[in-house]
Amino acid sequence: MTLINIRNLGVTLGNPLFSKLNLVVNAGDRIGLVAANGRGKSTLLACITGALEPTEGEITRSRGLTVGHVAQNVPPALFDTPFYDAVLQALPADQVESECWRVDVVLESLDVPEAMRQRVLKQLSGGWQRLAMLARTWVAEPDVLLLDEPTNHLDLEKIAQLEGWLNTLPRDVPVILSSHDRAFLDATTNRTLFLRPEQSPVFALPYTRARVALDEADASEARRYERDMKVAEQLRKQAAKLNNIGINSGSDLLVVKTKQLKQRAEKLEDAAKPAHLERSAGAIRLANRGTHAKVLVTLEDAAVTTPDGTLLFKTGRQFICQGDRIVLLGLNGAGKSRLVSMLKQAIERPEAGQDGIKATPSLVLGYGDQALADLADKDTPIGTIIRRFDVGDQRGRALLAGSGMTIDMQAKPIGQLSGGQKARLGMLVLRLTEPNFYLLDEPTNHLDIEGQEALESELMAHEASCLLVSHDRSFVRAVGNRFWLIEKKRLVEVDSPEGFLASVAR
Repeated sequence: MTLINIRNLGVTLGNPLFSKLNLVVNAGDRIGLVAANGRGKSTLLACITGALEPTEGEITRSRGLTVGHVAQNVPPALFDTPFYDAVLQALPADQVESECWRVDVVLESLDVPEAMRQRVLKQLSGGWQRLAMLARTWVAEPDVLLLDEPTNHLDLEKIAQLEGWLNTLPRDVPVILSSHDRAFLDATTNRTLFLRPEQSPVFALPYTRARVALDEADASEARRYERDMKVAEQLRKQAAKLNNIGINSGSDLLVVKTKQLKQRAEKLEDAAKPAHLERSAGAIRLANRGTHAKVLVTLEDAAVTTPDGTLLFKTGRQFICQGDRIVLLGLNGAGKSRLVSMLKQAIERPEAGQDGIKATPSLVLGYGDQALADLADKDTPIGTIIRRFDVGDQRGRALLAGSGMTIDMQAKPIGQLSGGQKARLGMLVLRLTEPNFYLLDEPTNHLDIEGQEALESELMAHEASCLLVSHDRSFVRAVGNRFWLIEKKRLVEVDSPEGFLASVAR
């Protein structure tokens, strides 16, 4: 049963975000919406809800259809509202008293603890705020559910919980979700739309298999275009040859033949369509200055504690060696961030001493945290680069342009940049630091899939030594060559992350 029919849809905001988009949304569809940062995913969802008028084309919805839209951010008007009340207020005013039981049902389905329900939204983590907005939308029982980056700010446990929740929804309720989480897309979708400025392809496959099909289609288009251009070139050469003969012989027949060959060449050239070339949101490159030391960090049964001294776990005797890409695994609150903080201090301030942690003196640290706290909101990208590194204004602007920042963006306060732009600026700062050891806490936060894959490639191409914490399962699987698990107040090495990931999913 068709619920939404999108025909020849296009939106232009300065440049075309997408055009000639055709999509039929049927009952039971689970559609993954994939595109780079700023390429129209949120815009398309706004068009489907009716909040934004497209530049061209039309959207037809079945009669009486209700669309639930979970946006990326909490409306400021709700910041001082308790979790429970924010959901309750989504019910029609005449149903609040008689239908309030529906709020409890939705909160139970999302495993929201009783204590959490009375806390105001501004006091909650980003993950709980996301779940509050989801509950607020779902309690109204929409016919179609739209989710914009639903895994942002969620830890592994909540991502697994959200996957389970989505997969138990009534099968006739279609879901359209935009996400950069490849594993999440694979677990929750059965169709994939790759949003492009022209001809956005749709595959009846989850992301990973759809990506293979897309790459094959793009390669086929590239071969077809190259073949057509070669044929057109040969026709033009034949036409030129016949034209010379015709002029010398005075043959009208050869002149006509020459014209026909030129027309065939022009027709081929006009019809030939270049293969799609994805416009990069900005390059991500890393550096590795190297070190002669084989062992970079030694852990001698270091005690990892909370700020008040409560023991979280002990590390045992562990070594971080050159070329190691260690993924730190553990449940939320197990102490991952505390260990990262201790390692950072031991490397940056060895004179302060960090019991049980010893870093080789030649280490140069590249540190990136998930909040990008190293970037001051009031500073500008160009100011950040020029002040921190020995580069002039011209070189600084060229580096920023290579990272996807226009001249206008370079002079903006960093606080006004999007999450993806800030993430790429953070990666540029890491590169210019020229470290030989990376300490990365949720490095793929805010990066689109192109950025994630670029970061993966850079870490492996430079044989970078690193310890990282990540909730991105695809990134963890692609990058890690060693895995440390915090379990029963001990740090143990495991062969792969799969056992831990499976336990979280359960």
